[in-house]
Amino acid sequence: MTYELRTYTANPGKMDALVERFRSSTIDLLIEHNMKSLGYWTPVGTDDVLVYLLEHDGDPKANWAAFGADPRWTEAKASSETDGALAARIDSVLLEATDLYPVAQAR
Repeated sequence: MTYELRTYTANPGKMDALVERFRSSTIDLLIEHNMKSLGYWTPVGTDDVLVYLLEHDGDPKANWAAFGADPRWTEAKASSETDGALAARIDSVLLEATDLYPVAQAR
């Protein structure tokens, strides 16, 4: 199983719209394209950063390609960005699980 840690830095004044886009369309589309949301966070002391963790079923590159080609996504993105892009920056790190967490729990 591959996990992905994604960090979005919103453009000034766009954080609420970014969160709303996730709430109204993005999360459901991620699920349909084999990506399960495991959690969403905002770092303490910031008001323009959204961090989330995905679990990929299958190949992450193929999942994102299918997501990006989905006309529902292109419409949701376009309609949410009529006044400009919501994200100034998107960072992504692919992760593989280790056996550390289950071992630590057993102690």
